[in-house]
Amino acid sequence: MASLAEIVRQQSRLTLAEIVHLQRLVASWNMLADFCFSDLLLFVPLSDGASPVDDADGKSEFLLVGHVRPSTTQTLYRLDMIGETVNEADRPLVARSMRLEEIIEGEITDTAIRERVRVLCIPVRYNGRTIAVLSRESTPSVGRSPGELERTYVDIFNRFARMIATGEFPYPIDDSDSKESPRVGDGAVVLDRGMCVEYASPNAVSALHRMAVHANTEGMRLGELGLDDEPVRDAFTIAKPVTQEVERGEVIILLRCIPMLDSQGVSGAVVLFRDVTEVRLRDRLLLSKDATIREIHHRVKNNLQTISSLLQLQARRTGSEDAKEAIAESVRRIQSIALVHETLSRDAGEDVAFTEILRPLVQMVAETVSSPDRQIEFDVDGDAGTLPTQIATPMAVVLTELLQNTADHAFPPDVTRAGPDLVRVELEEDEKGIVI
Repeated sequence: MASLAEIVRQQSRLTLAEIVHLQRLVASWNMLADFCFSDLLLFVPLSDGASPVDDADGKSEFLLVGHVRPSTTQTLYRLDMIGETVNEADRPLVARSMRLEEIIEGEITDTAIRERVRVLCIPVRYNGRTIAVLSRESTPSVGRSPGELERTYVDIFNRFARMIATGEFPYPIDDSDSKESPRVGDGAVVLDRGMCVEYASPNAVSALHRMAVHANTEGMRLGELGLDDEPVRDAFTIAKPVTQEVERGEVIILLRCIPMLDSQGVSGAVVLFRDVTEVRLRDRLLLSKDATIREIHHRVKNNLQTISSLLQLQARRTGSEDAKEAIAESVRRIQSIALVHETLSRDAGEDVAFTEILRPLVQMVAETVSSPDRQIEFDVDGDAGTLPTQIATPMAVVLTELLQNTADHAFPPDVTRAGPDLVRVELEEDEKGIVI
């Protein structure tokens, strides 16, 4: 499916800066959908945004470029509608919100699902111009009284809706990370203008309890509860979201403070909590495991080099040429294995780059076969990707023998040539494997 930027660029006249603004909105709107317990749809006019283009019936047309479903309730729309074009007859409140540049609320009958839908249309402003309309859509609430959590969350959404309508949301700079950021369902705390707690959701209270905070939080600052409130103070100061990990004892909480703005500045904030204790402990165990594996490879390499040195010492003491040649062959094989372990000691992954093994092997063989009377040069060209670590060691031994035999048989010591002797190693990777 085409991205939001591609869809908008192809079918509207929005500028690049306006498209980026919509991308920031879409990157942040999972939180908004969860707060309002509704689907959010983003409509872009098929024109320059100031005067939507008219179809044959004189009705404005809009392109649906984004849709997010809430994780706090069921969705209205099971099918994906992104890319569909609607006119004013289908979405009268969207057209009215675009034209008047105001937040418009009402009900419509959606022909796709054949149900009455409660709609809140919010003009998306950027640099003083309405460039799109964000539509909050849910089933009408009939005969049901919302609880405190729902009332609080909807009020939070309404405050963000006013920020969208004035161009203050999304923020120009946002530190959100879709993989790491806390979600509304993880726990939310609402702060007032003085950074005091107005409301804490049940999941937020549970997160605070895990951090040994059992006091009544209402009316208190997080710092007064014994927590590190630096991210909250920073968010209020710069009027931008701030995310930071807070540790207390053995518990690690990812805290994200999102300020809410009005005409007087920061009017409060939403603090989302996510317990990442297990995730961080697992990360630390993996890092410790990787460090242990690298240390093992390093020690194996050192032990192999010690064995190689002992064999070389023994070769100097023997008078048999056959014995010296056999020992030299063993030393080369041991050194080739040591080179693999040296590479793995730097990166203890499951795969290793083939050239990281081949180049030091070539250098080692070149030093072995060359002499003042016979200089043999080796040239490596190409790339052959990566090898599984279990294949790297036997491959290194085979390559050492191959390079050694190539140099010995191609350039015998009793043959003299003009210029240096050259061995070219060309690498290639295809569907069958590595070609040398």
